[in-house]
Amino acid sequence: MKHAGRKIVAVVVYDYQMAQVVDRAGVDIVSVGDSVGSQMWGLSSERDVTVEQMLLACRGVRRGVRQAVVSCDIPESADPLKAAQALFTDGGADLVKVEADAEVVREIVAAGVPVWAQLSNCGALVDELVARAEALQAAGASLIDFRHSGPLAGPAVAEALSIPVIGGLGGGPWLDGRVRAIGNAIGYTAAALNDNTDRYANVARVAFDAVTMYADDVRGGRQIRGK
Repeated sequence: MKHAGRKIVAVVVYDYQMAQVVDRAGVDIVSVGDSVGSQMWGLSSERDVTVEQMLLACRGVRRGVRQAVVSCDIPESADPLKAAQALFTDGGADLVKVEADAEVVREIVAAGVPVWAQLSNCGALVDELVARAEALQAAGASLIDFRHSGPLAGPAVAEALSIPVIGGLGGGPWLDGRVRAIGNAIGYTAAALNDNTDRYANVARVAFDAVTMYADDVRGGRQIRGK
């Protein structure tokens, strides 16, 4: 897709039902993020997520996807190689996403697990970021999630690499594609009830209004809708 100039569409999803929806909508990559801990289970930090929990989420999403590539995050607290093998073999992931140095990426790839490497722009010089990205590519990464890339480092890294460079936070049209948590994009979380963020929809507001109408029908002694 990169070589053909086609942008790659990636979304972060945590459950079977939404996995089916985004897959039918034709996205290219469905990513099961470790943010599932805070977004779906109310954990205080992504660092609290275990491999076992990621396996549970990954399997559910895998069951819902027929066409897209499925990626699963390696939790920060896990042994990268063991977690990668578990998510790939037992979780059904097509590749794993990890923020690690080139040596760790090389080890995972050597074990037969494709890697989506994560690179973060923490204010480093553009040349340094390009070098880090090239090292990840040389280690065997299949693509890169370049977070906070910005309009300077982003295009420089994307142009320097033959593998796709996509990104969410701080990304833009200068990358080979975008990744976005679907909950944020469509207002799926409760936070969307109270903010004015520009989204493609506000599912939380629609759900809130629907539940309010349902409660009114029950309390008013009327027949409820749906099966």
